[in-house]
Amino acid sequence: MFELLGIPPQALFGQLLLGLINGSFYALLSLGLAVIFGLLNIINFAHGAQYMMGAFVAWMLLNYLGVNYWWALLLVPIAVGLFGIVIERLLISRLYHLDHLYGLLLTFGLALIIQGLFRNQYGISGLPYQIPQQLAGGQNLGFMFLPNYRGWVIVASLVVCLATWFMIEKTKLGAYLRAATENPTLVGAFGINVPRLVTLTYGFGVALAAFAGVLAAPIYSVNPNMGADLIIVVFAVVVIGGMGSILGSIITGFGLGLIEGLTRVFYPEGSAVVIFVIMAIVLLVKPAGLFGRTA
Repeated sequence: MFELLGIPPQALFGQLLLGLINGSFYALLSLGLAVIFGLLNIINFAHGAQYMMGAFVAWMLLNYLGVNYWWALLLVPIAVGLFGIVIERLLISRLYHLDHLYGLLLTFGLALIIQGLFRNQYGISGLPYQIPQQLAGGQNLGFMFLPNYRGWVIVASLVVCLATWFMIEKTKLGAYLRAATENPTLVGAFGINVPRLVTLTYGFGVALAAFAGVLAAPIYSVNPNMGADLIIVVFAVVVIGGMGSILGSIITGFGLGLIEGLTRVFYPEGSAVVIFVIMAIVLLVKPAGLFGRTA
C-alpha cells in the first residue's frame, strides 16, 4: 500500500473522514447562523446552546418516551424551532431597530441560561446516545474503514444544506425572505406578513442547529458544554465564508473541516488553531469574507 510523505493511507483518509464529519457540523451550524444573520441581522450567540438542546431533546425522547432516532430527526428540530420562535417573539423582536451588539449580548445571556439549566439537571459527564441499528457497523473500502453512521452524517448534512440553499436562493419563498430583509415596508404593502416571515426564519435557523444536535448525539457524548465548545469555531467559519452568505457557509464549513483534518495528519499541533489562522488571513485580504458582499 502506498504512503504519502510517510503517512499510511489509513491514517490519512481516517483524518479526512474526521474532517468531513466536523465539516458537516460546521456547515449545518454556520448555515443556521448565516440564515439568521443574513435575513434578520441578528448575531445569534445562542446557536451553540440550541445545538446542544437538539442533542438533549433527542436523548430525552429516547430515554423517557422511547422515541427512536429517526422520529427524533423529525420531531426535535420542530420542537426546538418552536422554542426559538417563542424566544424571537418575546425577546429578540424588540431588538431589530437597535445595534447588533444588543442582539449578541441577549443571545449570549440566553446561551448561558440554557447551558446552566442543563448543567444543573444532568451534570457535565456526558450521556450516551446509541447509534440506530440500521446504521451500525461499517464498510471496508480497502484503503480505510468507513463507519456507516459517519457516512450518513456527511450525506444528511450535505442534503439539508443544499436544500436550504435552493429554498432561499431559487424559490418564491426565498425571494420573499430576501425582499423582506431589504425593504420590509414594500413587501408588507403586497399583503405579506413580514413579522411572521421573520419569526419563522429565526425558528428555521434554530431548527437547523437542533437537527445538527440530533446528528451529533450518537457520535459525541450529550453534554451541556458541547455547543459552547463548538460555537467559537462555527463563528470563525461564518466570518471566513462571509456573514450572511448561505453558499459561503456551506462551502467553507466542509472545506475547513477537510483542512483541519489534513492539519491533524501533517502538523497535529496546529489543528486547534488552523481555522483561526485562516480567518485572520481572510480578514486581512478580504474583510467581507470569501463569499461576502462589501457594503
